[in-house]
Amino acid sequence: MQEHHFRIGITRDFLKPDGSSDLDNIAGTLFDKAKLYWEYIPEHSSALTATEIVDYDALLVLGAGINADTFSDNNRLAIIARFGVGYDKVDVQACTDNGVLLTIAPDGVRRPVATSILTFVLSLSHQLLIKDRLIRTGKWEDTKDYMGMGLVGKTLGLVGMGNIGKETFKLAKPFGMHHITYDPYVKPTDAAEVDAEIVDLDTLMRTADFVCVCCPLSEETRGIIDERCISLMKPTAYLINTARGPIVNQKALTQALQNRQIQGAGLDVFEKEPIDDDDPLLSLDNVILTPHSICWTDECFEGNGRSACESIINVASGKLPKWIVNRDVINSPKLKKKLTELTA
Repeated sequence: MQEHHFRIGITRDFLKPDGSSDLDNIAGTLFDKAKLYWEYIPEHSSALTATEIVDYDALLVLGAGINADTFSDNNRLAIIARFGVGYDKVDVQACTDNGVLLTIAPDGVRRPVATSILTFVLSLSHQLLIKDRLIRTGKWEDTKDYMGMGLVGKTLGLVGMGNIGKETFKLAKPFGMHHITYDPYVKPTDAAEVDAEIVDLDTLMRTADFVCVCCPLSEETRGIIDERCISLMKPTAYLINTARGPIVNQKALTQALQNRQIQGAGLDVFEKEPIDDDDPLLSLDNVILTPHSICWTDECFEGNGRSACESIINVASGKLPKWIVNRDVINSPKLKKKLTELTA
């Protein structure tokens, strides 16, 4: 019987301009130990093409898109492991139709994103960037005009309470805040575990001092924080988004910030990325902006890398990985055939 050589393709967007990558140590350690061949895909488009992936049994993907054309009669690919938790650039149904597992890495981002949310909470409540500008422009005495907001007794509201949301509430507990969440799918027992009250979206928008968007982007959540929702917020409240830009109506939020309808915002994500050079958000002093990378730490990179690599290693040995997005594919005859051939 001919030996089956398991080949892993890693998208080139992991590479730095000099050709190096922080992923090398993680992939080298885990894949080499498992005796699996891996390489960076020689070239690839913004959406991977069938030609680009034809030689691989597994893909480790950072930002490249996946659509129906990616597969195009490919009977080899068994898994796409996303480096992170977002998969809005991936056609999940196309993966399922072609017998391909799609996995994410929630265990890698849970703590880093939760600490990022709290970084925004603390920076905004203490008016950190404003005070930084005061001292840099010789306006030390003006600090009396910029009193911050203490957190004890304030309300932390999370739109979405999955793994990241739960971790955020756990980390925020010592601050003495009231916890509320809007999430149609959250279990009461999970909410009770972190002392969170489940409320409807309007109640959250009206009462939260910090509205934090933690839900994934889907057709259900796209634009859910719209002009009407933003208008419900208290004038002293802050909006924080570390999830995906299109969940929030950016135009409505910008207008609210310009008109001082709310106190401020912390945004790591935007409707269009990179943000345009002339975007009005860039001229506002009541918003902290980061380039979709506030959680980009050594901890986050290591956790995402290990999780994604371990998912691939499981599949290479014919096992199902832990963090499967499209669980409907598990009973797919196409996938079963691939897993059988991998262990033959």
